Amino acid sequence: MEKLLIEGGHSLNGTVQISGAKNSAVALIPAAILADTSVTIDNLPKISDVDILAELLEEIGGKTELTDDTLVINPENMFAMPLPNGRVKKLRASYYMMGAMLGKFKKAVIGLPGGCNLGPRPIDQHIKGFEALGAKVTNEQGAIYLQADELIGARIYLDVVSVGATINIMLAAVRAKGRTIIENAAKEPEIIDVATLLSSMGANIKGAGTNVIRIDGVDELHGCRHSIIPDRIEAGTFIILASAMGDSVLIDNVIPDHVESLIAKLREMGVMIDVADDSVFVRANHNDLRSVDIKTLVYPGFPTDLQQPFTSLLTKAEGSSMVTDTIYNARFKHIDELRRMGANIKVEGRSALINGGPKLQGATVRASDLRAGAALVVAGLMANGITEITGVEHIDRGYSDLENKLKGLGAKIWREKLGEKELSDLKNS
Repeated sequence: MEKLLIEGGHSLNGTVQISGAKNSAVALIPAAILADTSVTIDNLPKISDVDILAELLEEIGGKTELTDDTLVINPENMFAMPLPNGRVKKLRASYYMMGAMLGKFKKAVIGLPGGCNLGPRPIDQHIKGFEALGAKVTNEQGAIYLQADELIGARIYLDVVSVGATINIMLAAVRAKGRTIIENAAKEPEIIDVATLLSSMGANIKGAGTNVIRIDGVDELHGCRHSIIPDRIEAGTFIILASAMGDSVLIDNVIPDHVESLIAKLREMGVMIDVADDSVFVRANHNDLRSVDIKTLVYPGFPTDLQQPFTSLLTKAEGSSMVTDTIYNARFKHIDELRRMGANIKVEGRSALINGGPKLQGATVRASDLRAGAALVVAGLMANGITEITGVEHIDRGYSDLENKLKGLGAKIWREKLGEKELSDLKNS
């Protein structure tokens, strides 16, 4: 295992290229199961979640070939092999295997997913959708069993707006008989990306990106080639990093509309940002930042996935800021680590009060989840001295080549192997 070390205080300059969207990739790869011929997915991020999903497709009889940022998936010999344990438990997005395998084979056995521990994230809306389509769903010994004689289109109202449930129901419904209508659907760009792939495969989907999606089932789907949209969360993270320590940083391969809520808040803080068609340019103003309040909301509101790195930035702003996360109630695990670095933050329920101003100091900290890791990278770049971050495997799940991209901007960042005592401390923590 490794740790990430950052020497803080160095300004960032230059251009960074944003990779394909992680939250699209983890749905698009399982979606390829639904095709009868080969699917090629371009602009994949180089992250561990992609590798795990490709291995899962191999487990169920598929053939995959990953070259640079392109994955070719041949689903012709896939079968409904049960996946109750193993790799399926390593990432939360493995639940997309449920919808894809149910849609293709009318049955699936999938272990309850893993990934970041962000508190209760039930899959009851997924199950509600599967049952509405005619599947019998049971939970046995930590695995979800899905079985249907046939899937019949239905009208499904989601009680809460859920990206995962919206995509999973789409995957199950595209080969069902008749029309499925998903009401109160999530509107995230990644849903449009998945719908675009499925439509290229021959699916009939209307309304993706709105709160009502209509799907007319088809008997078969064919292969296609699809390029993933840029990762709005990676883009947002680099915009935050540039706001924290940048002199002049160009974030390239961005869809600015996807990060509009973030840009609005940063401008409110006093960050100078210029927006072009497919890039965002951040100019130096990081020593005179104003405090702001944010509340995370479903898209197009402020993304919960950017709350943690944004919280680190707020420790630099003069005055008091309030951060409220309405999506996940356990997304403040990074706060204790920021306090180790000298941050003045108090947590009450779903909100955190940040008293900005005092400069952070380098410390040994631990990333408890993916976006907490990004928050600690932001903090490490701002801090005096050297910050050591363990739990790097969480960062590798969602950020493609983060270390080298930061080095290219002038950051002093490197990796080292964990010592025996550090490994022992981690096991006992």
